[in-house]
Amino acid sequence: MCSHNRPHAGLPSAPRIRRGLLTAAVVLLALLAPAAQAHAAPTPAEIEKQIDEQWAKLEPVIEEHNATKAKLAKQRKKAGELEAQLAPLELQVQATRTRIGVLADQLYRGGTLAQVNAFLSSGDAGVMAKRLVVLDQLAHDKKARIADTLTAKAALDAVKQPLDETIAQLAKTEAEQGSRTKAIEAEISKLNKLRLQAYGSGAGTGELAPVPCPTAYPGGPAGKAVQFACRQIGKMYGWGDDGPSTFDCSGLTKAAWAQAGVSLPHNARSQRAAVKSVSRADLKPGDLVFYYSDLHHVGMYAGNGWIVHASQTGKPIAMRRMDAAPIHSFGRPS
Repeated sequence: MCSHNRPHAGLPSAPRIRRGLLTAAVVLLALLAPAAQAHAAPTPAEIEKQIDEQWAKLEPVIEEHNATKAKLAKQRKKAGELEAQLAPLELQVQATRTRIGVLADQLYRGGTLAQVNAFLSSGDAGVMAKRLVVLDQLAHDKKARIADTLTAKAALDAVKQPLDETIAQLAKTEAEQGSRTKAIEAEISKLNKLRLQAYGSGAGTGELAPVPCPTAYPGGPAGKAVQFACRQIGKMYGWGDDGPSTFDCSGLTKAAWAQAGVSLPHNARSQRAAVKSVSRADLKPGDLVFYYSDLHHVGMYAGNGWIVHASQTGKPIAMRRMDAAPIHSFGRPS
């Protein structure tokens, strides 16, 4: 037996090599399959989930923006009132300074000094003493008026300076919010393009009003409010807007209750603070439903477990099941 013709004990045979290559190919395909699936086009449901996640970041920014705008308007009004108070005092100070300047000039030129000398020239010491008292009173009165005016102006300046600083800070904050909002809206715009591709020519949002809106008419101010909100169904969301063609969530409820003569702030958290609480069992169409722990969303109860709301950018105002998102509380404007 020629042992040198036998295969070496440490090397696999050809069939074993072929079987090993086949096994490796199967494993490689199995590893590549998930990667190929990961690059597949996202489904409409996946895209909607991405949009919802982005919107959860955007809506609190918008509601904060609305609150900042309202605060800024109040501060600017207060500044205007201070300016109105300050203007006449500044004129008074200027007029007083002008009069004192004229007096000083006359004294310097000797005109008034000569008049004073004439006024004081008297052989009678008693008469001269009385005239000196009169001059001292006049001088004291002028100095007192100047001091009072300057004190009042200084007091107003002390209020106005921090107010100007506050307004500057608010403007800076609003600009920062605008930048953040633009960045998130850019991402939303990308996702909306994906949504259009996924849905094709269809909107993909289903029925905007699956049931009558409102499901029952409550009458009175609440009836006017909820009917207005329902008539806006189909109009598009517009952040920071309270009508007439686009609305954000708190802008819709604000505009709706304005129809009933009730003024609400343009901010979901502020609206919650401005209305009285009601229980779930006592809900009526027209009541407000507040969402999330930070109160960054609000809708209007339309009855029978439904709300009408402005949900997010790229979507129209529509009805939705009330319990589709975490509820914080319920409120009733009055």
